[in-house]
Amino acid sequence: MSEEKIPLWRQLQATAGAVLAVRGGASGTAAVDAVSPALRPGVQALVFHVWRNLGRAEVLRKKLASKSPPPAADALLCVALALAWRDDGAPYDAFTLVDQSVEAAKRNPATRAQANFVNACLRRFLRERDVLVSATDADPVAFWNHPLWWIKRLQKDHSQDWQQILEAANRQAPMTLRVNARKTSAAEYVRMLAQEGISAHVGDRHAVFLERAVPVQRLPDFEVGAVSVQDAAAQMAAPLLLEGLASNSPVRILDACAAPGGKTGHLLELCDGEVTALEIDAQRSLRISQNLQRLGLHARVQTADASRPQDWWDGQLFDAILLDAPCTASGIVRRHPDVRWLRRETDIAQLARIQQQMLQTLWPLLRPGGRLLYCTCSLFLAEGKDQTQTFLAHNTGAALLPSPGHLLPGNSAKAQELPDNQRSDHDGFYYALLEKRAA
Repeated sequence: MSEEKIPLWRQLQATAGAVLAVRGGASGTAAVDAVSPALRPGVQALVFHVWRNLGRAEVLRKKLASKSPPPAADALLCVALALAWRDDGAPYDAFTLVDQSVEAAKRNPATRAQANFVNACLRRFLRERDVLVSATDADPVAFWNHPLWWIKRLQKDHSQDWQQILEAANRQAPMTLRVNARKTSAAEYVRMLAQEGISAHVGDRHAVFLERAVPVQRLPDFEVGAVSVQDAAAQMAAPLLLEGLASNSPVRILDACAAPGGKTGHLLELCDGEVTALEIDAQRSLRISQNLQRLGLHARVQTADASRPQDWWDGQLFDAILLDAPCTASGIVRRHPDVRWLRRETDIAQLARIQQQMLQTLWPLLRPGGRLLYCTCSLFLAEGKDQTQTFLAHNTGAALLPSPGHLLPGNSAKAQELPDNQRSDHDGFYYALLEKRAA
């Protein structure tokens, strides 16, 4: 007996609820997780499409109604416009979306009073769609589907590349795997995938790129730790920190802000180190332990605030420290399209202060000759290059070693000139490798 088909209006209601939650300060992940399991897969697909087109939708809504409707009705209206403003790539035809959005408004107590308003706006949109869309093309928020402050920040920080960055942010990211070097090689794992009918190619080092995303349950030997899902940019952290590190074996490594444990696992796959993994949130700390258990690896996992060593540090200096600091996540928008609508411009300065504090607090815990790798998944200079320059100016015993700096998201034109196994379609990231000079 087949399962009862979920009507589209219910999915649209839940999608509007997720948009409303993010506008209220919740993360997209939390908003989707709050949706009932039966609705969740469909809602996730719809809301990701909405977040990638929300700028256009918001500008269109202003053309249709100069005065904002109540928040719930506005969210539903913007969901419908984001899904229906163009036929290319739309999950449903515009007439169906309008009909079901009006039905969603009628059936929700929070929007029932605005159902006629929603209906009038959307029927006008159907009649005048081409004219209305053309009238919004010149608006940068509509064209780039990012907040105006975000666009201006990228124009300032990356004057030559800001358009490429915004274009990449609106594309779906590839599913990238990190092969466990203790168990197999990237080339061998691609052959294993081929046997399962999964097309993939080898990237740099231990990276494997899938042509199409698949559930992890379909990945050969995933449950026994042969591979992990991890973006190619994030895979650079462990090799960068470990290569050329002069230290007695085993090395003592601190992975601060370690959840969900991808970089912790990679460190342990590449060396026989004594790794301490810190995470301030207990639930996220549990995820580190679960991921390490799947990989068959062990670290000292602690639920603690990395910026308060007095609560967790045993007094022994570390050979290497990985600081993947809290940031705006502006480099991973293609994987988390809600981030652009969740963040506020004031968040940058606030997070930069936290990053600076963590750098200053953890630096004394590093032995002379040791290395600290500072990284963020941010494209904003205030959280990357500027942060490093400020730190070096106030710490004369620190030296900047060769580092990638700011990595732009997506496959750049320059990368297209490289051999296949050196091309890397990765997220935006920042890396600075700092060495502590002997006093």
